[in-house]
Amino acid sequence: MKNVTIYSTPSCHFCRMAKDFFKVNNVAYTEYDVAGNLEKRKEMIEKSGQMGVPVIIIDNELIVGFDKPQISKMLGLI
Repeated sequence: MKNVTIYSTPSCHFCRMAKDFFKVNNVAYTEYDVAGNLEKRKEMIEKSGQMGVPVIIIDNELIVGFDKPQISKMLGLI
């Protein structure tokens, strides 16, 4: 099983799409709300170099945004 982390905000449409995608595909993930958690926001910016969400990390590989085909490939779903 892959280690999946998502940095998101409650108002982010693409974050919701990513989390829904994970749920539909039974992918366990750790979520950090960077709107309310300044420490995790700083961590996300340090890792990604930007403030856009979602930032998704799959086994130490980073994706910014909800790139469904790339995420599917990284998770071995296709």
